[in-house]
Amino acid sequence: MISPAIINHSWGQVEVKGFPSFKDVKLFPGGACNWDWRETGTGHANGIQPSDVAELLEQGAKIIILSRGVIGRLKVNQTTIQLLEKRGVEIHIHRTAKAIKVYNELRENNLVGALIHSTC
Repeated sequence: MISPAIINHSWGQVEVKGFPSFKDVKLFPGGACNWDWRETGTGHANGIQPSDVAELLEQGAKIIILSRGVIGRLKVNQTTIQLLEKRGVEIHIHRTAKAIKVYNELRENNLVGALIHSTC
C-alpha cells in the first residue's frame, strides 16, 4: 500500500490527499489519522515517544519520518530512536518542511510512515 501524499502545509495545518486537514498527523501505508500528543505524553521537551511510532510500525512502515516542527522545537526521545534502530527501521528526522519533502519523495516506492508536527 502507498502512504497518502501531503499536498499542502501551513502553520497549524497539514493537508493530506483524500483526508480532512490535520493539525498534527500520523501517516502510514494506506492511511492517515490525527496525531494527538496527549495520548502518549509527547511534548516539546520530552520529545516524540516510542508509543507515538507504534501505530506506524503496526501498519507496516519500514521507513519513518519524524518532524521536529516548523522551527525545530519538538525533540525526539532517544528511546524512540533506539526502538526504531533495533527494529531495523530507516529513520529521517527533520524540521517540518524538509520532513514533508522527504516523506513525499519516499512514499510511492517504500513502506513509509511519518509523524508531522505543523507548528513550533
